[in-house]
Amino acid sequence: MLEQLKKAFASDKAALLLTGFCLSLLVGALYVSQPAMLRFLDYKIYDQLLRRTHSTKTSGVPVIVDIDEKSLSALGQWPWPRYRVALMLEKIRQGGALAVGMDMVLAEPDRTSPSLLRSQIKKELMVDVTFQGLPPALEDHDALLASVLKDKPYVLGFYFSFSRAEADQQRQDGQSAITPAQVAVLEAPGAMPADKALHSAFGAVCPLPVLGSAASATGFFNATPDADGILRRVALLIHYDGRFYPSLALATLMQATGEQGVLLKLDTQGVESMRVAGTVAPLDRAGQLLVNYRGGGGMFPYISAVDVIEGRADPAQLNGKVVFIGTSAAGLKDLRATPFTSVYPGVETHATVLDNILTQEFLTVPDYAPAVELFATLLAGIAITLLVCWARAVWIVAPLVAMAYGMWEGAAHLMDTARVYISPLYSYIALGLNFSLLTLMKFWREEKQKKFIHGAFSHYLAPAVIKQIYDSPESLSLQGQEKEVTVMFSDVRGFTTMSEKLTPTQVTDLLHDYLTPMTRVITHNMGTLDKFIGDAIMAFWNAPVDVPEHQKKALSSALQMFTHLDELNEGFKQKFGLTIKIGVGLHCGRVRVGNMGSADLFDYTLIGDNVNLTSRLESLTKYYGQKLLVSQAMVEACGDAYAYVEMDSVRVKGKHEPITIYTAMTHEEAAARAGEIREHEAALALYKSQRFAEAEAAFEALGQSTGNEALYGMYAERCRALSERPPGADWDGVYTHTSK
Repeated sequence: MLEQLKKAFASDKAALLLTGFCLSLLVGALYVSQPAMLRFLDYKIYDQLLRRTHSTKTSGVPVIVDIDEKSLSALGQWPWPRYRVALMLEKIRQGGALAVGMDMVLAEPDRTSPSLLRSQIKKELMVDVTFQGLPPALEDHDALLASVLKDKPYVLGFYFSFSRAEADQQRQDGQSAITPAQVAVLEAPGAMPADKALHSAFGAVCPLPVLGSAASATGFFNATPDADGILRRVALLIHYDGRFYPSLALATLMQATGEQGVLLKLDTQGVESMRVAGTVAPLDRAGQLLVNYRGGGGMFPYISAVDVIEGRADPAQLNGKVVFIGTSAAGLKDLRATPFTSVYPGVETHATVLDNILTQEFLTVPDYAPAVELFATLLAGIAITLLVCWARAVWIVAPLVAMAYGMWEGAAHLMDTARVYISPLYSYIALGLNFSLLTLMKFWREEKQKKFIHGAFSHYLAPAVIKQIYDSPESLSLQGQEKEVTVMFSDVRGFTTMSEKLTPTQVTDLLHDYLTPMTRVITHNMGTLDKFIGDAIMAFWNAPVDVPEHQKKALSSALQMFTHLDELNEGFKQKFGLTIKIGVGLHCGRVRVGNMGSADLFDYTLIGDNVNLTSRLESLTKYYGQKLLVSQAMVEACGDAYAYVEMDSVRVKGKHEPITIYTAMTHEEAAARAGEIREHEAALALYKSQRFAEAEAAFEALGQSTGNEALYGMYAERCRALSERPPGADWDGVYTHTSK
């Protein structure tokens, strides 16, 4: 049998190793394929790490002039007349701003221009309208704004379309209204062409030609979120119609610094980086910058647009700053979701990008990240495989937690110090998948071994003991443990005399037919059979496993045993020509439970004073003429679940402390015996109050009416003796038994 176990163990370990290595390779293949669902999980890990490691410190350069709810309430809904926009721009420039980027597209003529109003009224109402005293410069608001834009550091926004729908019309209307960037390309040998690496647009929603041609620069404000709707990356350059166009943040930075162009570095896989204003910005292969958000909204100074227009803004807030004009008003719908919040003003993204470039605080996913992530994935899978194969279960948890914690903290440390994101996602998948499946396989293997051992030893050990050893191998010692249990002793009355009338075979058959159903009652109620002592049964509850309300289950077992015995006696009378009676004692308390004996041979059992007390209770059932005796502790534990009748207050042999003993029954039986119980309690009250003559008469009457001479004859005799020799004033009513 030992050799079989060794061979099975070696075979199962090889299966575990092979499975673990295959699972590691499977997770590696998943990493290469990058399923969409796992990319979604990777995004969430990135967001968690960014929230943990981000810095709220900024360059202090970007400022946002906000077309907020306050401005809309004071000056009317958007769009405002272009003369008001021109006034706002001039106020900002006069405040000392280095450059101003407008996060909006002025694509349509201003319908509030007097010249346009005049022509529309003439056309629609056939009425000539004149405006007296109106300066010629205010006749056309778009022309007025264009004159303000000319030769000033203002950057107009526009929007690229990546759909072919209406692309031709957009190109015709706006091709000359947007300004391309001057891009120098540094290509490695075999580099991917820039127009293939960068995102390409099919059309653009551009500013009015009169505005676009007057503005010093334009910049797109497209921002495409990831698949989960979160904006993490923004393009700095987009290819359109054979040219490269800058983002609003990039164009505004170039206006503020006086830069004339950018240097784009390409390799065989696409974009590598971009140099602007003396800073090298790392980009992904599509020319996108991973935005290093400073937190939720409001990380940059906000100035209300109405305060700027009406001259209430402090010029110091604008002097030497780069200003972005945008909106935080919910009604204008320029709100985006970021790793920090689901409601983030889009204009603040442009400010963050510019701030990242100025501070050179970039987040990157370096070229070596895939190799590191794949290696970590395979290493995690192999490590947990070896651990599960060779370590005991108790030693697996700590290394598993340590590896998981180390991977998370390592990723957080890299992001915090090197601003590099190395994803731990697939390492976690390898760790979790290998641990779960291999542990399941190991559990299945151990279950097979348990069944094998159980089949081999079930003929020698009690099933409850085998299960306890399986569940808690450390309990296989001679120490045991102290525990609250309920103990039962049951004995057949006069079995020795009865067996003299039967042959040895009949005695064996009788014991088998009696003990089998009694044992099933005990085990069915979650009891543990300790041993058979001839015709006696010793059992207990709440060990080796915990049994809720074990006292009630033990008492229920005793009452069920009496019911089964009534049925058994019908068969015994026919088969053996006799019936049997049993007595049961029940008590609960703390005992020592475990493997008792020598180092070579031991037995799972109980020892302790409470075990001895239960045995005494079972012996006293004959003395009191009762089938069942329970202790006060059992009565308190079972409560109202059963009915109880007090028998006596006694000191059993070997015990100094007195106990009160009871018989127990169902409430239905108590109701049927209500008259007897009332008379019994009344007689016992007379006895305790030392009215012995009256008590004697009451007990004799009960003995005659119930036929229980053992109980009531004993009490009548005890009352006569106490009447002849009255006890002293300190008599406590406790009877001392001098025999077992």
